Amino acid sequence: MGSGMARNLLRAGHEVVVFNRSREKAEALVADGARVSDTPAAACSASEAVMTMLADDRAVEQVVFGENAVASALPEGAIHISCSTISVALARRLAAEHGRRGQRYLSAPVFGRPEAAASKNLLVVAAGPLELVERCRPLFDAIGRQTFAVGPDPSQANVVKLCGNFMIAATLEAFGEAFATVRKAEVLPHTFLEVMSTLFGSPLYANYGHLIADEKFEPAGFALRLGFKDVRLLLEAAGEFAAPMPLASLIRDNLVSAMAHGQADQDWSSVIRVAARNAGLE
Repeated sequence: MGSGMARNLLRAGHEVVVFNRSREKAEALVADGARVSDTPAAACSASEAVMTMLADDRAVEQVVFGENAVASALPEGAIHISCSTISVALARRLAAEHGRRGQRYLSAPVFGRPEAAASKNLLVVAAGPLELVERCRPLFDAIGRQTFAVGPDPSQANVVKLCGNFMIAATLEAFGEAFATVRKAEVLPHTFLEVMSTLFGSPLYANYGHLIADEKFEPAGFALRLGFKDVRLLLEAAGEFAAPMPLASLIRDNLVSAMAHGQADQDWSSVIRVAARNAGLE
């Protein structure tokens, strides 16, 4: 995800310094015009803005608050834009810590898989002070096709992102149960997919439907273990807001079942195999 976003920032004419914990991934961007830094601190020490795209809370905490990290070097008044899918609690901590240091903070998680990042087709969900969102809009325009400002509190963007990922997971659950039934009725999966794609007319149905019908779960565009992380974070937030989410609890359990069957690093659309196993299918 981060590589595609960085390339599009470069294509839009922005000066980009990159850091990745796997240095070879950063060096792959040199040919596109990026400069490589050895530490997060060095990458952002002279920057107006730093964008982070990382897997989970732990990775964000390490890069932002660890040794030679972002918070220690980001100039006063500069902006940290977190594009990661993280917990509501961490988003609040990031906003508070950056504010204490005289720095600015926005949450701007994105919807889209790696191919969407590469083609500048992401949806950006931004939250924070409106003037700050507008100041960063050229960056968002460089990486995505549309930006939504969803509220003045940065953590609101993280709630939207987690709920959105839940709705995608709910679609996968529906696909899994439906595909198991039509397979047992000896209907061809691609035939069923054609009907559903026509009925719903949704890129989400078309893209995930083809992955499922083709059983193309490797390499993962979005690993199942990360989907489990997102649903777990959603349930934590729902508990805080006293908002029952029984379907999310079911999906969490099915993701756990999938991981128990060795699917953690497969694409999260492979969760449909849980419904298939429950139906006695291979």
